[in-house]
Amino acid sequence: MNAPLKHTADATTVEEGLAIQEEQAKFDSEAATAVAMQNTLLTPRFYTTDFDELDAIDVSPVREDWDKLIAQMVSDPNKGHFKKNEDWDHVDWDGMEPELKKEFIDFLISSCTAEFSGCVLYKEMKRRGNNADITQLFQLMARDEARHAGFINDALREAGVAVNLGFLTQKKKYTYFRPKFIYYATYLSEKIGYARYITIFRHLQANPEHRFHPIFKWFEEWCNDEFSHGEAFALLMKTEPKLTQGFNVYWIKFFLTAVYATMYVRDHQRPAFHKALGVDPDWYAHEVFTKTSKLSEQIFPITLDIEHPRWQPNLEALHRANVQIAEGKKQGGMGGKVKEWTGSLKAARAFLSLLTIPANKHQVPASTRLEPAY
Repeated sequence: MNAPLKHTADATTVEEGLAIQEEQAKFDSEAATAVAMQNTLLTPRFYTTDFDELDAIDVSPVREDWDKLIAQMVSDPNKGHFKKNEDWDHVDWDGMEPELKKEFIDFLISSCTAEFSGCVLYKEMKRRGNNADITQLFQLMARDEARHAGFINDALREAGVAVNLGFLTQKKKYTYFRPKFIYYATYLSEKIGYARYITIFRHLQANPEHRFHPIFKWFEEWCNDEFSHGEAFALLMKTEPKLTQGFNVYWIKFFLTAVYATMYVRDHQRPAFHKALGVDPDWYAHEVFTKTSKLSEQIFPITLDIEHPRWQPNLEALHRANVQIAEGKKQGGMGGKVKEWTGSLKAARAFLSLLTIPANKHQVPASTRLEPAY
């Protein structure tokens, strides 16, 4: 009998990866799991959808590009990659500046939860579906996301915490999204994930003195998985042209605005983390938005005008409103509630101002497929 797999990086299916996670869960931290369980506008969510509608997708219109993408994913270039090796430097968690340690652990927990939320959604589609094309795709993506989540949990365990991913699967609240909203949200999540990771990776290549943790060395291969997953969702949208036409363009604009705004506010909650990286959060946001906008031209007929005079001031207003809401919650009582409500009103006003900035329009190219180039 073969010995059981010992690391998620070597798992060839999502089932194998999750079995390893289940075995490790007995050592995981209740505190980290509690953070991952939170459901707010800024925390990663678990999604469910109409799986029958997904199962009915016909990929014939994009068959040539589809088969090339699937062949690339089946070849599994990152098998065995997402685990510690001789490049994994010692991390002095006890000596790390307390605020940086707090923010970095928060970053890792949020990233782990986001990766695992994709794994859960993709695995469920694979389990429920009968469409060979669709179930194969979701099996491959779930495999990758399970590896990523397992790798982040390895890093967290060194700090004395880890997320019980099996517990999350059973207990975390699920949000229902119609399939087209899953396409928009997940496509953007994967592409902005690529843009975020590659921007950090390239910055640290040029400035290695700011690489305060070894996990950043793995970001290039990691973001290439994100890129491939985004390509898959672009092809899924390409099979149904109406998804990127007519009134749906307004939904695309909403999701673009929401994803960009959420990233901006969340990142500005971690000043010590970005200072340690040697990165200005405003510069970083603009770099990521620019890359994501360029990538999304492959399938979306609009991009957001991130150079518009109202763009940056309203992002900053959103951040200030979020700080006020947090202060109100901490304060408690009627005074705290009033502070929360006024902060929420300011946030809604700033988001509406962002949403009403005229979008940039362009012609979507005939061929959807891209290759990572940043």
